Amino acid sequence: MSFLDNLENTLNSLERSEQGKDDAERARRTRASDRAQAEAVAPFAEQLKQSPFTAELLKQAARVGFSLRTKVHIAWLGTTLRLEARDKRLELRPTPQGIVAGYIENGQETRTEACDLNGSPEDLVRKWLA
Repeated sequence: MSFLDNLENTLNSLERSEQGKDDAERARRTRASDRAQAEAVAPFAEQLKQSPFTAELLKQAARVGFSLRTKVHIAWLGTTLRLEARDKRLELRPTPQGIVAGYIENGQETRTEACDLNGSPEDLVRKWLA
């Protein structure tokens, strides 16, 4: 009986180690994919953070929010800039193709569009809060 128990334990151990190798390989591929995505997004993320457009956007959001008697909450979530007022959100997300503005109302994304950092921040804020 001892020999059979030992054999069963050895087979179970080998099975678990094979599963562990598969899981490790899958995790390595996922990390490599995430790293490649981050590298592709990095130039646009840096541009979004350092751009004069972003500084002016924050000023315009505060100004327009004040005129509407609405507090505009601003947060950086990783590389994403989120502006939130009442039940509306505007998220500026860097992607490998550029920066995308996502318009969210009541928790549902209603539309997305490419964001031009050479455009008018005031127009973007008014379009978002209209």
